[in-house]
Amino acid sequence: MPIEEFTKEDLKNAALVDVRTPEEYLAGHMEDAINIDWYDSDFISKFSELPKNKSVYIYCKKGGRSAEAARVLDSIGYTVIDLLGGYDVLEAQNKN
Repeated sequence: MPIEEFTKEDLKNAALVDVRTPEEYLAGHMEDAINIDWYDSDFISKFSELPKNKSVYIYCKKGGRSAEAARVLDSIGYTVIDLLGGYDVLEAQNKN
């Protein structure tokens, strides 16, 4: 799903996860996003707090990390929607 099509309505039965580093997250993130760093050694265990019966929307800076994370999370039973384009797309939109 393109990141610019994401709306708050999508979060009715879902979680929004930013898989960037804490430093990137603190520099700016989507409203209501929680930060679970893809590079963290316990990335998968941090997801145990999120129920598998909810969808998980994920994003990163450009789309590489979130695509990798989506593959991993899908393989362990999560319903994952990767927000394509990443946070950079939103930042570019906000500048215009």
